[in-house]
Amino acid sequence: MKDLMKSLELSLAQVPVSVQIQLPDGRRLGASDADVRLGCKDRLSMVALAMGEIGNVGAAIVEGRVAIEGNMRQLMTAASALLKLDPTSGSGNHWWQRVIQRTRSMAAHTVAHNTRNIQFHYDLSDEFYALWLDPRRVYSCAYYRTPELTLAKAQEAKLDHICRKLDLRAGERFLDIGAGWGGLLLWAAENYGVDATGITLSKNQYAHVQRLIEERGLGARVRMKLADYRELKADQPFDKIASVGMFEHVGREQMVGYFRTVHDLLRPGGLLMNHGITAGGVDNAQLGAGMGDFIERYIFPGGELLHVSTVQQDMALGGLEMVDTENLRPHYAKTLWAWSDALEAQLDKAAAILNAQYGEEKGGKALRAYRLYLAGCALGFERGWTALHQMLAVRPDGNLQSGTMAGAQSVYPFTRDYIYAPRAGANERAKADAASHSSPVHS
Repeated sequence: MKDLMKSLELSLAQVPVSVQIQLPDGRRLGASDADVRLGCKDRLSMVALAMGEIGNVGAAIVEGRVAIEGNMRQLMTAASALLKLDPTSGSGNHWWQRVIQRTRSMAAHTVAHNTRNIQFHYDLSDEFYALWLDPRRVYSCAYYRTPELTLAKAQEAKLDHICRKLDLRAGERFLDIGAGWGGLLLWAAENYGVDATGITLSKNQYAHVQRLIEERGLGARVRMKLADYRELKADQPFDKIASVGMFEHVGREQMVGYFRTVHDLLRPGGLLMNHGITAGGVDNAQLGAGMGDFIERYIFPGGELLHVSTVQQDMALGGLEMVDTENLRPHYAKTLWAWSDALEAQLDKAAAILNAQYGEEKGGKALRAYRLYLAGCALGFERGWTALHQMLAVRPDGNLQSGTMAGAQSVYPFTRDYIYAPRAGANERAKADAASHSSPVHS
């Protein structure tokens, strides 16, 4: 134990912010006027701190065994400095460990398991999420087209970036897999004139979007369904499909099947935008230092991340051709810090909401978990432990003469100009498309 304490004192001396740690016996290590203060109430949390097991320290904070003082940005700076190993380093690569991982992945991602996992996270409290998300409640990486954008404007820029990449046209059948609180679904319908279908497993999100559809008079061409992607039945294929912040819940062993399902839902020649979190390391099954276990336990049960190279391989095995990939990793760090700062500015309101719904003990744990989750994920995206990729793919139609050039076999033009070229406002474009489009809007 003495060696551990000495190691901890040496580590504290290397941290770029001042930290003080109170040990279970009342002794204090570090600066007396520290920016960050940690109070360890038991030896296990103290050992986890000394060993650099940051995720286990986070669990101790959630459970009330470690008290914290200081702002979350400084706390995360201290946490990263206390790490002993790269959290993206490969682990669990023996054959028997891979077999266990595959077995667990298969078992954890049945329709019933996915439903429970999604509702565990997304049905926590709409009021709570509304405190720190933008007004549209877009719960995914924003797109800071220019650095000074507000979170709300950056989220609108992200929604439009996706619509532009998909080259949405009025009257097209558009599917949003994992539609959340309806941000993209409604943006695409209102600004691009598509016939839009969204699916979710969250009862709260389903009810929220249904209200918005009714309030905005969009019932003739927008619908929301409470369904797993494997349960969706379509009378005809979709022209364009988006999956935003959803495929992280699919599971490693279900990924090829997921892309095959998307392939079958997409018309030949159509476009898919798959936007989601990817692993920073090539081989790691989850983040090390206990961080992956923390997220599994408190935030996203059943969540699994894959390196972008693995995702692209699974996409190809599912019959889809990747035509464009963009890494928005620092955009997600900025998004998460915006969420974290918004939550930190309203902790009393957040506590009141969660305590009223779950009681003080469970509500307090949820709030502590989310404070650590948002700031910790921001840190992870900054450091490259995780990434965010938008992958645009096509379902080739097999016709070598279709498209803008021989061999395109899809509506993708194989240039990026159409994404960034100046164009009429989205509403004006939707009206123009509606006037010239030969296909009627499907009801």
